[in-house]
Amino acid sequence: MSELTAGCWILIVGKWLAQAGLERLNQRHVLAHRGAVPLPFRETISSETYAKSVNYSLAKSRFHVVEFSWEAGVLLAVLFSGALPWFYEVFSGALGRSVWAGAGFITAVAVALALAELPLDWQAQFNLEQRFGFNTTTPRLWWSDRLKGALLGLGLGYPLLALILTLFAKLGAWWWVWAWGCVVLFQLAVLLLAPLFILPLFNKFTPLPDGPLREGLLALSRRADFRARDIQVMDGSKRSRHSNAFFTGLGRWRKIVLFDTLIGQLAAPELESVLAHEIGHFKLRHIPKALALSAAGELPGFYAVSALLGQPWFCRAFGFQAGEAAPALLLCGLLCGLVVFWLSPLLRGLSRRHEYQADRFAAGLMGETKPLASALRKLHEKNLSNLTPHPFYSRFYYSHPTLLEREQALSAIRQ
Repeated sequence: MSELTAGCWILIVGKWLAQAGLERLNQRHVLAHRGAVPLPFRETISSETYAKSVNYSLAKSRFHVVEFSWEAGVLLAVLFSGALPWFYEVFSGALGRSVWAGAGFITAVAVALALAELPLDWQAQFNLEQRFGFNTTTPRLWWSDRLKGALLGLGLGYPLLALILTLFAKLGAWWWVWAWGCVVLFQLAVLLLAPLFILPLFNKFTPLPDGPLREGLLALSRRADFRARDIQVMDGSKRSRHSNAFFTGLGRWRKIVLFDTLIGQLAAPELESVLAHEIGHFKLRHIPKALALSAAGELPGFYAVSALLGQPWFCRAFGFQAGEAAPALLLCGLLCGLVVFWLSPLLRGLSRRHEYQADRFAAGLMGETKPLASALRKLHEKNLSNLTPHPFYSRFYYSHPTLLEREQALSAIRQ
């Protein structure tokens, strides 16, 4: 076993141990607080709902252990069983070693890995989510979503991979800079085109009917100097009873989207506060900042890929011949998650900071904090959110502050 393969084993097992430890820590913390509704929420959340949220949190945690254990096992098998180099030889023997064939090899492996995850995805939807009353999708719709997603991924990802491999073959030592630029432009294009061509493939969007709610939301948008093309309702209820709200698109194609489930759960002032929060993300430029951070993080990633491609020992450690671009790019893609995982607390911390800022913006725009605090409580109640996560767990995984943390921050605004 080479030093590289030994290091990969250590990273995979280390990640699994960290995930298992965090889940166990969180489970024990939730169990320690399951006896009664936390004091700050006893007036608004019933003991029956709290007990259900505890059971849901524990069930999700146990299922998460199964998921990441399966993922670790699959990754170990893929990297060290010899299946990848064998498949590459078979694939390239049939289709050659052209740029398009290399992109096809990477795509075929990605499809195989996605198929390996389907049983767990099915269990999550039709066992876990259904058991707690959230699932509303049908098997036919579930399969349709996966087929559409696969075709969309093939249509977009396959040409992009071929372009990256072409840049590697044609541009010499600085190919990775051009590849990084193409990927960033691709991501911006998808962000722009998603509301027009991608999202409608999966959901139906209808204009919010005229009435007091629409007028109130539009008036709020005008007060915030937020110009949106439309306010639309998405039929999220055909898949789940979970709820959300967001805005999507850029420039003249920007639109506000409310889940139909959200409209059924919140009163008008609460919906306005949720919209004010989303507008806060836009006005505070959180989306461009997140995109810039993502692009900045991808740049050293592409450099690392370039550096590894130039090292003959990298591909050989996993059974490939030295200098093979497609296998090297695939290996980097498989291994990058082992590094990014340890950066999760930093990335989640920035996301939570943005949530606090958007909450503060919403409170200022609404002129009070009560509607937003009420909306957050209802959303956590309806979604059976974990009210007592372990602090280490929430710092590592949560992109949003806990309900108690957000309420404390909103209370500080009033003082």
